Amino acid sequence: MSSNSANTSQASQTQARGFALYVGIDEATATQAGTSLTAVVAALRNTLNDLVPGLAAETFAAVALAPADVGGRNLDVVRTALHDPRALAQLTAAQVQNKADAGIVVDLERRKVIADGTNAGLTQREFELINYLIAHKGETISRRELIDSVWADDPDAAPNDRTIDVHVRRLRSKISGYEDIIRTIRGGGYRFDSHPDVQVGTYDI
Repeated sequence: MSSNSANTSQASQTQARGFALYVGIDEATATQAGTSLTAVVAALRNTLNDLVPGLAAETFAAVALAPADVGGRNLDVVRTALHDPRALAQLTAAQVQNKADAGIVVDLERRKVIADGTNAGLTQREFELINYLIAHKGETISRRELIDSVWADDPDAAPNDRTIDVHVRRLRSKISGYEDIIRTIRGGGYRFDSHPDVQVGTYDI
């Protein structure tokens, strides 16, 4: 059987039985226009009935309900709420991308840290500080060791044991939501343990 014959045969096995029309409008917008969702639905049914007598009886309207704080276009919310396949596929793709962007990436090549897909804006010292802790993961690093190592090239600018805590606090504030990747060890210093939200590598931004 030729490909044309196969396509013709396949087409003959299906037929259009109707269509779905998604309308993105909320009650507030309808009210501002001097109408309501109920009136809009009734008008659409009347129009269909004028085009094809009796068609109003073959229509079904479903109102898409969503939490009041959900953003985005009304039409997209409606399509997703009513399980439109393409809308669900787009939503899934967006969720996968968001998951891929989530977490901390320590970019060794560019010497920066990315938090949830955004440059955390660390200073050179802050980057060296977190990088040193990660390079010695599982070890408790004393404040004195951090000072001697991270500020080795400029000892005159090195903080004292107390102000090293200020540097760590500023670093943590720039990776808000992931502060716990730098653990404070009472009486010992700081430690980085292996963490599922932290990747070390490169990242394009």
